[in-house]
Amino acid sequence: MAKSFLRRISQLQQRLAERQLDAALISDPDAIFYLSGFWGYSGLAAAGRPTLLWIPAGAKPVVITPILELEMAQRMSAVPDIRDWMDGVKGEWRGPLREAVAKDKVKRIAVDAFKIPGVIAGFLQEEWPQIEKVDLNPILDAMRMIKDADELKIMRDTGRVATAMAAAAEKVIGAGVPEYEVALAIIDGGTRKAAELLAGDTGPFETPMIHNLQILQSGEDTCMVHRRSTLRRLQKGDPIYLCFCEIAKFKNYCLGFDREYFVGSVTDEQARLYEVALKAQAAALSAIRPGVVAEEVHKIADAVYQEAGFAPTYRTGRGVGTSILERPELKHGDKTKLQPGMTFAVDGGLTVVGSYGARVGDSIVVTETGFDYLTPYPKSLKIIG
Repeated sequence: MAKSFLRRISQLQQRLAERQLDAALISDPDAIFYLSGFWGYSGLAAAGRPTLLWIPAGAKPVVITPILELEMAQRMSAVPDIRDWMDGVKGEWRGPLREAVAKDKVKRIAVDAFKIPGVIAGFLQEEWPQIEKVDLNPILDAMRMIKDADELKIMRDTGRVATAMAAAAEKVIGAGVPEYEVALAIIDGGTRKAAELLAGDTGPFETPMIHNLQILQSGEDTCMVHRRSTLRRLQKGDPIYLCFCEIAKFKNYCLGFDREYFVGSVTDEQARLYEVALKAQAAALSAIRPGVVAEEVHKIADAVYQEAGFAPTYRTGRGVGTSILERPELKHGDKTKLQPGMTFAVDGGLTVVGSYGARVGDSIVVTETGFDYLTPYPKSLKIIG
């Protein structure tokens, strides 16, 4: 993978030069990993310790990281030049950043404006008000949209982890089972599949552990979309919805994946709404192929909901990769044309407030002729128990 990271840096440098930008300053951990292979664990949110990636258009890149993670950065990063900083000493990360800016004599820099922390953006403006700051996102988003062969291999394995979670959940779902027990089974199933896939992998930093809170709702709470598992015990006749979007992650790549089941029985109305969700997702998937405009895929799914008597719905899909949300998005206003190598989470979903939510979701990759599933797993209406 080291060659892939260095190739991406070279591509970014070329795009910076074409736009007469002297450098890029990257603070988003997902983007830092995408370009360098380094994934810091301290982090600004967790410990107030940012890691930065400085990429000049015409010179060698630099990783600026807390000294606590220096050795790890040296072993993980494809970028050999690592500058460390220590809490409370010489301006912390500001010191090495000042050195980099002075060395490369920049006048115009690109920053990831959508995700740059306020403390870093404020320092840039205070320290270098004369330097023009340009949004990096359109440049980097265009690169991240198309996955290479190495990325797609990882994402297919991520799909195997995700579907193992669903299979593990199916084994424990039943009347009387607490929601959190289902969540524990999901974590266990996904972790064991990830460990199986990592067997023989010599990388010392790859973890099989599934983490983050499982999105799970049952009964009337399926209308809430993003509730977490609770002490509530499943009852006969309950729908139970499982969203794996925050935990379907492997080797730092994310997928979207959703499944819904019914405990013991299903009402005619629940079955009808679930079939509408399936039909809308199927309509969206059937439209996916190179050249189709992203928003058109959403419009096709939306027409299914409206034909069934429902109001226009939210986004049908989003790009996935090293971030849980990438460009383009399958929604109104996104005019991006689909290309082979783009990867999406594609959803079908309906919500009846206070009553029921019907949802299904898969991740796919756009191919030369259509799409392939990254999460090939049954999704027809299933009653368990």
